[in-house]
Amino acid sequence: MDTNPFSPTPPDWAIKATHGVPFCCPTCQASPQAAKQVWVNRRSPVFIEGFNRRKWQEFYLCECDTPWWGWSSDRELPDWLQERNARQDAAENN
Repeated sequence: MDTNPFSPTPPDWAIKATHGVPFCCPTCQASPQAAKQVWVNRRSPVFIEGFNRRKWQEFYLCECDTPWWGWSSDRELPDWLQERNARQDAAENN
């Protein structure tokens, strides 16, 4: 079994994944950090109009054995990145 999260071939468990909205396991509400395995579908990015950015499907196999997926753009930014962005926004507005 290939456990590389960037493998071009999806793992078997990803086929049964359901969309986790909000960005967590739909069964136990665990965050992506609790996942046993991760796979990113980099073969089919979706382009976000107006932002010149891409988003990918991120697949997670939760510790409760539920496979789920979410869009990379729906993942919450880490605290350190939110703080950095807030500082940059404040500097631009002064």
